[in-house]
Formats: sequence, C-alpha cells, structure tokens
Amino acid sequence: MLARIAISCLLLSLALPVSARTRPHYGGTLRVEIDGEPWPQVGAKSGGLARRLVFDGLTRMDADGALQPALALRWASENNDHRWQFWLRPGVHFHDGSVLTASIVEAALTGSCGAACPWTDVHAVGTTLVFTSDSPMPNLPALLAGDDFLIGIAAPVSSDPNSITGPSIGTGPFQAAGLSNGILTLVANGACWQGRPFFDKIEIHGYVPVRDQWLDLSVGRADLVEVPPEQLRQAQQQRLAVISSRPAQLLALAVADSGALGNPNLRAAIALAVDRGALSNVIFQKQGEITASLLPSELTGYAFLFSTDRDLNKAHELRGGLAPPPLTLTAEGGAAMQLAAQRIVLNLREAGFNVQVAGNSAPQHADLALVRLSLRSNQPQAALESLLRGVGVANPVLESTPAGLYKLEREFLDTHTLIPLLYLPRAWAVSSRVRDLRLSSDGVPLLDGASLEAAP
Repeated sequence: MLARIAISCLLLSLALPVSARTRPHYGGTLRVEIDGEPWPQVGAKSGGLARRLVFDGLTRMDADGALQPALALRWASENNDHRWQFWLRPGVHFHDGSVLTASIVEAALTGSCGAACPWTDVHAVGTTLVFTSDSPMPNLPALLAGDDFLIGIAAPVSSDPNSITGPSIGTGPFQAAGLSNGILTLVANGACWQGRPFFDKIEIHGYVPVRDQWLDLSVGRADLVEVPPEQLRQAQQQRLAVISSRPAQLLALAVADSGALGNPNLRAAIALAVDRGALSNVIFQKQGEITASLLPSELTGYAFLFSTDRDLNKAHELRGGLAPPPLTLTAEGGAAMQLAAQRIVLNLREAGFNVQVAGNSAPQHADLALVRLSLRSNQPQAALESLLRGVGVANPVLESTPAGLYKLEREFLDTHTLIPLLYLPRAWAVSSRVRDLRLSSDGVPLLDGASLEAAP
C-alpha cells in the first residue's frame, strides 16, 4: 500500500509541471506580420484582424460561424421582422473610460453605412436600440456581426504623427496605441467586458512580403505570418506550423452592367469564357474549391446545379460578332490575384474581348473587378444576404428554404454581374510559443483567446 502511495505521489509530481505549462500565461508581445495595411479603412474587404481586436459589434460570429451576443445581450423581432430591438450589455466602457450608451451606438451605426444601411431607421430607446424598416429584416442580427458595423468613437484630435485617424477607440480586448512606419501597436485592455486578454501587446507589421514573413518566423522575429492559399503546400514542405480555415473566401469576377457591358449577352459570354479549372490548378495550386454558385455546397446542397464548365464556342455565339471597346480589369490583393487576373484576361481574349489589367492608375469604375468576399455565417439565408451586400446588392434575402435560396441565387447569377469562381481558405503559420490559437469562421486569427508560452 505504501509503495502504491509513493508511486502515485511521484506521478503527480511529474504531472504538475506539464499541467502548469498548459495553462494560459499572461504577458508578452505577439508580433504579427502581414503584406497588407495594418489598420485598413472602414469597409476594406481585406480588413478584420486589427479592427476586431479593438472594436465590438452588437453581435458576433464564433469560430464555427454561429451567431453569439456581443455588445447586445439579447434581441427580439416584431411585426414580421420589420422591427428589431437589441438590449445593450450593461457596464461596458470604451478604452477612454467613457460608458457605452445606446445613443453612441446609434450614432456609430448610422455613420457606418449611411443610406446603404440594411434598416430604414435606428433609434436609441433607453438602454436599447430599435431598428425599423419598410421591408422585413430577417437577417439583421447576423448582418450586425459584420466588420462594417463595429462600434467605435474617434479619439481627440492630436498633433502626434503616429495617431490613427477616424474611429480608433472601441470596447474590445485591445486598444490602438499608435501606428508608425507601418507598425500598428495594440495594448491589452485590462478593463475589457470580456476579461483581460493574455497578451500584453500585439504588434502588427504591415507591408511585409510573404517571403520575408516566413524568414522572420523561422528566426524568431515573428510569431504569426500569412500563408496565401497558393503557397499552402510550400509552407507544409518547409515544415511550418500552419493553421488553416475551411474555404471561406469567395473569389469572384464582378462585371459592370452598364457602358460597354450593358448588353446581357456580352456578360453571359464572359461568364462562359472563364476557365475556373486553370485558376484552381495553376494559380491557386488546387487549394480552392471550384464553384459557380454564391454559397458553398456544404451550406445548401445545391451548388452542383450551377455549371462550372467553360464553353468557348457558346461564348463566341453569345457575343455574336459584337466588338465592345477595350475593357479594364482590376484585382485586389497580392501576386496571386494579379496572376489570376492575367489568366482571366487570356480567357476573355480567346472569346474575342479586348481586356487589359489596370495598373496603379486604375479607373475608379472598371468594367471588370476580381474580388474576394468573406463567408462568415453558417446560416445560408444570412450568408447570402451578406455576400450580396458585399457587391452592392442591398435587397433583403427573405427566402429561407433551399428551393427559395436556389431560385434567388439563380435569378441573380443569370444577370452575370457577379461570376463566382473559387472558394479559398485562409491560412497562417504560427511560432511554437503561441498557444490556443483558433481562426474565425472567415479565417481571421482569434488573438483575444491565444497566449504565449511562459519562458522556462
């Protein structure tokens, strides 16, 4: 018996250091490197990382794309979704110590979208927000989880060249401390309503090429770096510790429906001329899922009904000998997006279109634009409305059944003003000292729940 007790005590003593190492550790500075802007402007499609750490919305999406409370504790609808009421979480303060009120939220939301808001009116009523609309708003709680509706206030005007312009004071787990030479510094908000984050500080270094990011990670100068989908295999071959999302970004070609492409047959010809297989296999190294539908099959089950086949003969037939004037194509993002744009240009030239990729002096309103749209919600109805709003279609999605959603998608896609191409994942490489890192449903790192391993 004494021997068993001694052995048990020995095993327990050996296990204690292991369990201590697994507990989250407060402190340290996390260094993140990206190739884009560290503090993107409101509405930027490539934003999300820094702003979601500084600001909160009334609602939020968790890592699985399910809707959760945030600054609003609960909500309810009336009058067949024409009226929604949201009850604010009590005791929430901004980083400057001011109290979150319904009036501040009303002003922030009104300023975020102006005339393009998914509601007609929003009013503060006591500690609640009341949204009303001439049309039903069945998806409003999910829409309010989007980056466009994060709640922030502007800092006092400062002569400091490192100060951030626009709203920069939020209620989130980190507060913006400065932006200098492409480096955004965020410090922990010890009074955050969600609890203090584990990191003391996060530094987001912008405009760093991916090759330099990987080098910095390998020598310990970075903790979290980007892995573009087309370089996922290369990262794995280099034995980087990679964390990847499900396919969560829709690569699509936006097509103008006026001017040179006002003829619907020309837009239909463009849709048939694009070779999705080449984009997937050559440019994105088979890391994307080819699609001709807006929503992925895992959400609806009907994506296979939209043909992804290229038909160059039919494209020529639809063009019918028409020779539209030279067209311009723009592409947001890095090298792979530019290569994809060049590949699409070759496809369209084979169909008889004269297309050029616009350079840095791109026209404000191009004929064609290669864009990426984020899929955050796991609810098809809300996800579809969010995607459509991302390309300027503000009509509410009232259909909820697969048949109704398919009909709505078909009617919209038959206009050929948006041509879905691929669904792509987002991926990041992480240093060995980062613990408990997860990705949001659209592939953005959830840094408020991660920590650094304690120094030995």
